Amino acid sequence: MDIRLISTLTPDDEARVAAAICAVVAPLLDHLTIAYTIRIETTDGQVFEHHNAPVVSVAVPSNAAAT
Repeated sequence: MDIRLISTLTPDDEARVAAAICAVVAPLLDHLTIAYTIRIETTDGQVFEHHNAPVVSVAVPSNAAAT
């Protein structure tokens, strides 16, 4: 998914909004069992990024034959 936001914010305001978006969205996505990266790049080149790759355990049946 790629989301783009075009606005008339100043560079300073963009940085504040980008940081706030990361702070709000990351905890919501962290509850899901998906790997993701949030990356927000402002017009003045600042990058705000958060990523998560949850560890998923796979159950192996106890009667599985060893090879």
